[in-house]
Amino acid sequence: MTWRDNRVTRRATAPRSKAATADRHDSREARGMMRVLEQIGYDLDALLAQAGLVRHDVENPDAYLSPAACAAVFGAARRERRFPNLALRLAEHTPIGNTPLLDYLIVSSDSVAQGLDRLARYLKLVNPAVRIVVHDKSNPVRIVVERTSGTFETELTIAMSVVRFTRETGDALRAAHVSFTHEPEDVADYARVLRCPIRVRASWSGWALSKAAMSLPLRRGDPALGRYLERQATDILARLRSDGDVRDEVRSVLATQLTTGDLRDISHLSIRAVARCLATTPRTLQRRLSRAGTSFESLCDDARKHAAHTYLRETTLSIAEVTYLLGYSEPTAFHRAFKRWHGTTPHAFRARIAAAQVMATDASGGTMPTDARSNPGTASSK
Repeated sequence: MTWRDNRVTRRATAPRSKAATADRHDSREARGMMRVLEQIGYDLDALLAQAGLVRHDVENPDAYLSPAACAAVFGAARRERRFPNLALRLAEHTPIGNTPLLDYLIVSSDSVAQGLDRLARYLKLVNPAVRIVVHDKSNPVRIVVERTSGTFETELTIAMSVVRFTRETGDALRAAHVSFTHEPEDVADYARVLRCPIRVRASWSGWALSKAAMSLPLRRGDPALGRYLERQATDILARLRSDGDVRDEVRSVLATQLTTGDLRDISHLSIRAVARCLATTPRTLQRRLSRAGTSFESLCDDARKHAAHTYLRETTLSIAEVTYLLGYSEPTAFHRAFKRWHGTTPHAFRARIAAAQVMATDASGGTMPTDARSNPGTASSK
């Protein structure tokens, strides 16, 4: 199966837009979980109203939801106390694909060990505020959840990971135990759903599994897809520093839109929209950017530069389509910008990448599929 034929890839890399408490987040995860709230019996409109939101904010995939607003929605749901263990219910009912890049990085892994490694490395793409550490030298192996903002986020991270890996192994995985530093509302419920002993008021939060379980295969393992997605994730991480600089906050919003957002909206993403995402005002954001020695326009230009590179290298879109997607009114404007960015024209750039791919394949003695030749950057070496 090639990545071009894989529905998973199309969703993971398709144009569109975390957990509710991070400063920088992929709001699609929160949107998906809000829809799950409605599915399990909550009045979503009432919950949204308490957070100052309306249904359109959830249904429009291109609009950003601030972390504070997302936290307010889930906080309101927890206060209703319709049933215990809301985080566990969300983990049970939230489907794969809320955060495509991370989700499909995991499910395309060949084993539990590789999936956990990718989860630990790339979770920051979805929630920079949470850290997962895999202690694979211990027996049983410990998957420790660190730096969460509270017990709800801890429970959600643990439950989601255990449920996902259990399902992706075809129900073969059994956690050795789950560990919480606090005591969930209904411990027996956690033990029933996660099908393992639950340790409460422990010294660490996370879950453990046997060494043998680490080698269990995942049912949707796809090495070529996994390598392709890792290139996308690594590229984003390389552009996002964790020092809290306002420039990185803005870059994070634009980079999320670049990879999991609708790229057509990069050109229309106003400072007002970004300021709303970062829970500040346009004037304050502009002032902070000025103090940091840059401007919103400069950062948007950089986002377009990376978007153009990604489109021309990783897709078969025509130059005219890329011009449209980046918001340029005419091809000449895009050509001028691209030459300023990369010192060459879009056509010459794409031709050079294609030639390099063919030469690399010929040198290795392999045969590159026809569709990969026309789509530079998508063919993975075995």
